[in-house]
Amino acid sequence: MLELVNLSKHFGKVKAVKDVSFTLYPGEVFGFIGPNGAGKSTTIRMIIGALEPTKGDILFNDKNIKENKNYIEKIAYVPGDVNLWGNLTGGEVIDFMMAAKGYHNDDRKAALIERFRLDIHKKCKTYSKGNKQKVALISAFLSDADVFIFDEPTTGLDPLMERVFHEEIINLKNNNKAVLLSSHILSEVEKLANRIAIIRDGKIIEAGTMNDLRHITRVEYIIETDDNIDALKHQKFIHDFSSDSDGYHMFIDNNDIPQFLRYLKIYNLKSLKTTPPKLEDIFMRYYEDAK
Repeated sequence: MLELVNLSKHFGKVKAVKDVSFTLYPGEVFGFIGPNGAGKSTTIRMIIGALEPTKGDILFNDKNIKENKNYIEKIAYVPGDVNLWGNLTGGEVIDFMMAAKGYHNDDRKAALIERFRLDIHKKCKTYSKGNKQKVALISAFLSDADVFIFDEPTTGLDPLMERVFHEEIINLKNNNKAVLLSSHILSEVEKLANRIAIIRDGKIIEAGTMNDLRHITRVEYIIETDDNIDALKHQKFIHDFSSDSDGYHMFIDNNDIPQFLRYLKIYNLKSLKTTPPKLEDIFMRYYEDAK
């Protein structure tokens, strides 16, 4: 549906985005994560035509967007900081956006307004950040786009509205739409994304499914035993050794797991539990390495 090929953006001597490549397929959510200033928003602005790439190509349905300026009509975009016309009501903005996209479904509109609990009769200048975000999200979900791009979309939303947003994203997936999701809420990306790309200093440093990425982080082990196993914390393959009421906790790199398990044979264990690494663990390891 959407393909980026060696996309770069330079602002003078600053290389904000460096040779970014990825493909977005119908029926999937692609998580795009990284620290502030990593190049996420710059990449998205090039996709929607707000910035001209310094080099590289963007393909929409296998056609270069330079040769197909109308591609933008099939993209719905929601930024993290929404600006609306202050003297229009939320309902008027939604109606305008529907008309601009040539989309007419009053039943769907009414259902989304109810789901997001938006008072559409208030002027936008009186809205909180969260309510402005709701207007933009409802407008996007009411479009007949093929690609949906969300850049920090749940900023200002309470947990109940976040759940509504998640359900609508799943609905898009089920309707074979393609979704690019950039978010600082890593649990959100982990829950929704089929694939993930981590960008740092303008370059994608890892990409793949969660299973693909698990090899680059540490696995947590929880040991319950009556033996004193404090000696473990002095082993070079043990990280962040600690203990609490449910046992001893420690983290092991994947390639050190066989050595760790051999070492455990000298102890009498009541239980050995393992916790698969989370996206936050993977992200923070790269972030801390960068720092």
